[in-house]
Amino acid sequence: MDWFMSPADELLSKYLGLSINVWLTLVFGFLIVPAVLGVSFGIHKYYMRTLLCIFEWATLQMELKAKEKNHQLYRHYTSGIVSKMPDSTLRQEIQDLRRTADCLSLEPRFDLADVFFFCRKGLESILDDDVTKCFSAQELESWNLLTRSNLNFRYISLKLLALWVLGVVIRYCVLLPFRVTVAVTGIFLFIVLSTVVGFLPSTKLRRYLSDTVHLMGYRLCVRSLSGVITYHNRENKPKNDGICVANHTTPIDGIILANDRCYSLVGQLHGGLLGMIQRAMEKSSPHIWFERSEVKDRHLVAKRLRDHVADENKHSVLIFPEGTCVNNTSVMMFKKGSFEIGCTVYPAAIKYDSRFGDAFWNSSQSGLVGYLLRLMSSWAIVCSVWYLPPMNRKEGEDAVQFASRVKSAIAAQGGLVDLTWDAGLKRTKVNDAFKEEQQQLFSTILLSDHEDQNHSKHVEGGCPEGDKGN
Repeated sequence: MDWFMSPADELLSKYLGLSINVWLTLVFGFLIVPAVLGVSFGIHKYYMRTLLCIFEWATLQMELKAKEKNHQLYRHYTSGIVSKMPDSTLRQEIQDLRRTADCLSLEPRFDLADVFFFCRKGLESILDDDVTKCFSAQELESWNLLTRSNLNFRYISLKLLALWVLGVVIRYCVLLPFRVTVAVTGIFLFIVLSTVVGFLPSTKLRRYLSDTVHLMGYRLCVRSLSGVITYHNRENKPKNDGICVANHTTPIDGIILANDRCYSLVGQLHGGLLGMIQRAMEKSSPHIWFERSEVKDRHLVAKRLRDHVADENKHSVLIFPEGTCVNNTSVMMFKKGSFEIGCTVYPAAIKYDSRFGDAFWNSSQSGLVGYLLRLMSSWAIVCSVWYLPPMNRKEGEDAVQFASRVKSAIAAQGGLVDLTWDAGLKRTKVNDAFKEEQQQLFSTILLSDHEDQNHSKHVEGGCPEGDKGN
């Protein structure tokens, strides 16, 4: 059939075949094979330095353009948008407002000026809410040529527009196809090899092959995101006699940690591709997967965790006690269930560099496929992992106190804000008990003012009438 093809078609076919060969050589030679062998050529370091230089230049161009136009087009965003006034007592605040409004009265009653205190507190909570802003993308101090930073930055000058367009072409036409190819290849190899290893008898050879296959799969997943991970204090890496707990920012947190050593994962069984991967993992390595109806049974979950930790031949369990993803700025309340087992806890702190890409996933705003597409179309996923010394429950310390102590240690090491709020507020409303507490406090102040005023009247009025005659 070649004699039916025109010279142009032959030339096109020739170049197409050459392009496919070059593509496969680059993908397998520089990404897949090095990831399988655990080898790195150090290209990512030069890639990161180049990106940082470009980001700094783009930010400088924006600042210069803003000075020329004599109006502010760029702001340095910090973690707190509004600086909050130091909190004072409710009584003092209300008294100051009443003095300002000239509405002090000897009679114990509600004054309209009291409303302004609660209005101001409400506005402060809306503008600088410690909870809500933990579930939104972290703001940046410089432009990283991604849409999330600011939609208007690329329109400031022709140079920045050209640079942004070039970045879009590189991310979607070069990086994204490479990463998708690596991810698909890695998932396919992981499912096939895990299933094959699962048919082997339970021996040391099977455990070795299982660990090798798992590490290979995790490394391929990290390479598919252009991940650059720095591990600190590896002498504190978890052992098989306990559980590893870490702060939770993204579904890939488990991959980030498992890229350094194997863990037994805990989670709910899913369907589709994710369920296929879970079943393949369970065939070759002991993981803890729960049915939807079993997740709410705390006693069943605790029993399976205790049985798993008691077996020294099984890997340490990896748990994220926050229960949901929190952005890269804070650590929220740890659920106490993981700390009731009575074993050694190995804390780990994860901190992402948001300049190269936002790793936070808000499941209420985007699906998993869209989130993974956003990750693969970003510049890179750069993060640091700190292994903290193992911690045990102290005498007289309950599970809640132990969880809070571990959380504080992780927040301090990762440079994160330590919050006491429950991460479940991401999808639920605040408990009415918090509102009732404020109402009771305000009513107590009114009642105490009433008692103070009655006492002052009694003192000013002197002795009772029966004593005056004397």
